[in-house]
Amino acid sequence: MNKVVLITGASSGFGKATAERLSKHGYTVYGTSRKEMNDSNIHFIVMDVRERESVKKGVEKVVSESGRIDVLINNAGMGIGGSLELATEEEIDMQMGTNFGGCVNVCQAVLTIMRQQGGGQIINLSSIGGVMGLPYQGFYSASKFAIEGFSEALAAEVKGFGIKVSMVEPGDFATNFTARRLNSELTAKNSAYSASFARSLSLIEKEENGGLRPEKLAEKIEKIIECRKPKLRYVVANLEQKLSVLLKRILPGNMFVGILRNYYKV
Repeated sequence: MNKVVLITGASSGFGKATAERLSKHGYTVYGTSRKEMNDSNIHFIVMDVRERESVKKGVEKVVSESGRIDVLINNAGMGIGGSLELATEEEIDMQMGTNFGGCVNVCQAVLTIMRQQGGGQIINLSSIGGVMGLPYQGFYSASKFAIEGFSEALAAEVKGFGIKVSMVEPGDFATNFTARRLNSELTAKNSAYSASFARSLSLIEKEENGGLRPEKLAEKIEKIIECRKPKLRYVVANLEQKLSVLLKRILPGNMFVGILRNYYKV
């Protein structure tokens, strides 16, 4: 059977690369974007994952046209850089509401469909920033930590309905995420944080721009879809970043935070 896949945030980056790969390999792919998009191989839907009514209408459109949703890939997300102390209420709401709230909204809308059809698969995009708190990306990390806890609980709750849940934890990738990151003006102008923030941000941007290609992550997601018994977590990163995830698991907390401080020049 030709699987029907819904990918949020499919207009660029991971979402676009994954949508293009799966469409090329015979999947029926629906991709979401906040603006109108045209593509002969991908069925684009206008959806704002932060708005429940928008999500509801988008999911209903997929089901009305294809009759089912076999795979949901929650990819939509954004980043805001800055100090935790100076983050505004608007910045916090935007960061948490898009990355975590958006994931929850789409999962809730699709889960009912998957239970009714007797199964399905959900792949949530986390990050290695979802297993370690990254300096000056604190609320981004918080949003991804939230996805980790949510997905772990979800996997336990829906296994009995034949629904498989996995998380993908990417490291640094060369996408337009870097250019689209919003950075805190208050942090950049604050004498206590500005110099440290500038050093850290420079390193972050350098590593992202020199990171892996999004097609590598798209290839991994396809393998997860095709796997009969997928794992809960998949780290997709270079060797150094995979090692950092391992160190986080085995080192004392204070020691690991020290490593992060030195690495990010905080």
